[in-house]
Amino acid sequence: MAMTTDVHLRDLRYFLAVAEDLHFTRAAERLYVSQPALSKQVRALERQLGVELFRRDRHGVTLTAAGEALLPHARRVLADWAEGAAAVAAARSAQRSTLVVGMSTSPGRGGLLPAIRSRFTAAHPDAALRVRQVSWEDPTAGLADGDADVAFVWLPLPDADRYAWTVVAEEPRLIALPESHPLASRPELDFADLADEPFLALPESAGPLRAHWLALDERAGRPARVGAEIAGTEETYEALVAGLGICLVAEGNAPLITLGGVVTRAVRGVSPSRYVLAWRKGDRRPLVRAYAEACRSVAGV
Repeated sequence: MAMTTDVHLRDLRYFLAVAEDLHFTRAAERLYVSQPALSKQVRALERQLGVELFRRDRHGVTLTAAGEALLPHARRVLADWAEGAAAVAAARSAQRSTLVVGMSTSPGRGGLLPAIRSRFTAAHPDAALRVRQVSWEDPTAGLADGDADVAFVWLPLPDADRYAWTVVAEEPRLIALPESHPLASRPELDFADLADEPFLALPESAGPLRAHWLALDERAGRPARVGAEIAGTEETYEALVAGLGICLVAEGNAPLITLGGVVTRAVRGVSPSRYVLAWRKGDRRPLVRAYAEACRSVAGV
């Protein structure tokens, strides 16, 4: 009976139609196939199983004992498959109606995220939003590898021409340092006074973003001294408190690391930071557009 593993759903469907109608012509009409094609297919199934499923005589068609035995199983297999196909369809439509929002640190910034969510949900009540936290090793917060559909990220992005974005916030970069640091006593600092200090750096994989937070453009070609590498907010705070280095931080993120023992100061001589909502260029899905719209209206851009 090893051959039976190759029975197709179509064969079971044909068998079931004939078993229910006990009439080849009516079953063929119901299946939208020709009667000879149906008869041929049922005979092939019987050959494969090595048994007759129907008795055909001038009185009509009846099920044999083997046919009776197969009937409940054929029904169950077809019902299970219909359920499986429906589950796949549901998963596919859920996938289409779920938007994954990537981010490295929560945007904070006066309740930006809940405000965007409520505006987006009002326009698309059936869509689901999933927030995905990504380490600083991936400066695109999941956009590059397709794990996120839209993402809150800092400019500059690696391979920037792959993305489109809308600016959420343009903020001055402050310097974060342990409150015991000699320079912490000044209310404002010149970047030139900080250039020789050890800095905390994003992982190498962050590429242009690592350069941005080390302010390489403002160093006139002099390399930065890296005191430690950081890949998340907690690590940054721990490294600051431990005195491993100082770091630039966007004004909106300052509350995340000034938790006791760490202070931020204004810095002259560094350009501001730009926080954006980005998506892959050419991604024209309505949910991506809708989230960007909601973001624009909330951020007032």
